[in-house]
Amino acid sequence: MRLVLQRVKSASVTVEGNIISKIGPGVVALVGLHENDNEENLKDCCKKLLAAKLWENDNGGMWRHGVKQKNFDVLCVSQFTLYGKLSKKNQPDYKLAMKSVPAEALYCQFLEMLRENYQDDKIFDGKFGAMMDVELINDGPVTLVVESDPLG
Repeated sequence: MRLVLQRVKSASVTVEGNIISKIGPGVVALVGLHENDNEENLKDCCKKLLAAKLWENDNGGMWRHGVKQKNFDVLCVSQFTLYGKLSKKNQPDYKLAMKSVPAEALYCQFLEMLRENYQDDKIFDGKFGAMMDVELINDGPVTLVVESDPLG
């Protein structure tokens, strides 16, 4: 499993001209699932996402607080292209990404894990499999890549 975490001041997801999710300060997590991912990978990345210390504390100490400590939002966006590679002809190849049907089930399970380990009303997402417009104001900018081992 691969996450690209972006610390944001605000973000939104629009599908077919309609805003379907919108957050204030928090994290946008682009979520890619590897073909071999399982529940253990979800647990690992859920823990890392919610614990990532991306903000300063009240005393100005950098990298001391995570999204939960700040009571900020999380916006997840499914993105199979995170496991894309370029072929010799520079065409995208996504064969390492999990196929759509099992990926949707695991992605929904990941969202549920986040809700169970944080607050239901702080977890937002886009629309799985849809063409989405993702807007954000990156705070910092701060962007990190978080991965779990797809083979356990």
